[in-house]
This record gives sequence, C-alpha cells and structure tokens, in this order.
Amino acid sequence: MNNSENRPAVKVNKLTRQFGDFYAVKEITFEVNKGEIFGFLGANGAGKSTAMRMLTGLLAPSSGEATVAGYDVYKEAEKIKKNIGYMSQRFSLYEDLTVLENIKFYGGIYGLSNQQIKQKSEELVEKLNLHEVSKSLLSGLPLGWKQKLAFSVALLHDPEIIFLDEPTGGVDPVTRRQFWKLIYEASDSGITVFVTTHYMDEAEYCNRISMMVAGEIAALGSPNELKKQYGVDSMDEVFVKIARPSN
Repeated sequence: MNNSENRPAVKVNKLTRQFGDFYAVKEITFEVNKGEIFGFLGANGAGKSTAMRMLTGLLAPSSGEATVAGYDVYKEAEKIKKNIGYMSQRFSLYEDLTVLENIKFYGGIYGLSNQQIKQKSEELVEKLNLHEVSKSLLSGLPLGWKQKLAFSVALLHDPEIIFLDEPTGGVDPVTRRQFWKLIYEASDSGITVFVTTHYMDEAEYCNRISMMVAGEIAALGSPNELKKQYGVDSMDEVFVKIARPSN
C-alpha cells in the first residue's frame, strides 16, 4: 500500500478526537494529494492542532480512519514519524549549537550516514547562503534565517510529507515571501506540504484549503472556489463569513 504512486498523501475519514464530552475534532473527512500545498485554517481552538497531532502520530484518535504516507495512524504511528517532516510553531532547533551542529544533530536523529550528513550540510549552506554564519551559534541569527533553516532541516531525510504549524509566525512580510518560495520548491519536487497559518493572505498561496470551525471542517476547496462560493474577493472575507457568520 505504501509504495503506490496513486494513493493520496493523506487520507482522512470521519476522524474524531474526544476529551470527555468535548469534541476537539469531530468526524473530519478530506484527502491531500501528492505534491499538493494544503492549507489547514481556523481560529484558535478550532481543532487544527489536535488534528495535526493525530496525523503526525503524536495523538491517538478516538474514532475514524486516517493514513499518512500510506501508514495507518492507529497501527503505524512510528512509521509515520519516520516518513514525515515537522516544523513546530515553537522554534525547534537548538540555539546553543551552531548552524552546522544543528544540521549534523538532526541528520543523526533521522538516521542519515555521516556521508549523507556532510553532503546535506554543504547543500543547505549553499542553498540558504549561510557560508559566513555556518559556524556561528544559532542564537545570533535573525528569526527569518532560523525559520528557513528549520524548514530545510525538516526536509533533511527526504520525507514524503512535511507538516508546518504556523511556520511564518512573527516574521516580516519579506521573510514570509522567501519562506513560501521554499515551500513552492518543496512542492515542485513532489513533497506534500500540509500547513497551518493564521495569515489569510497565505491561504491564497495554497492549492486547496480547509477551514475548521468548532472541530469540524466548514469549508474545503481551492481559494478561488471558496471566494466564488461565498461571493467575496479575499480569503480574509471568506474566513469572516465562515468563522463569524451573521445571526
């Protein structure tokens, strides 16, 4: 099943997570295609993070079905973790290590050989133009550089899918644009990108998006489809109509 080129990168059917009587995620159903940039949107508390934790193998669902990279979220959570990249909203690299030390450390975690780590390190330093700071502590780098490095490190082991949780939070608009250039490059190479963001202009950059409200998917489609469906000109207006409908 896992080697099929035709299967969805992510397949979810009525996935649910309950905490007592509270439904954090309630029977969500969707598919994400290989190489697609899929935006997962919603206000704080809508259920985005809980859903992402289930899909990345960090939280067991209460019911429903889901596969990620062809692996079952119930039975093969460890295989999922080895076949995805993940970049947290909270910065995940080590501030007290240098750029090269961070790359080497995560390369080891991902099981890369010393030769592979050396090759990947050289490629990353060249791609991100980090020659002058490769031996500098990460704590001295601007946030934008850190974010781009964290994204690239999450791709060190050539995962099929990368999950990005609010990856551009707190960075300036120019850096956000540069970050999205990296996302497009990953997508063009066949990597599936699953991204949460609260910047509605970034929703425009996705192939398709879903919007969650109160644990359920309230809308699903391309940005143009949703703007047409709701009769508005921007994704910000779509979000307002879905998340704060008039009484």
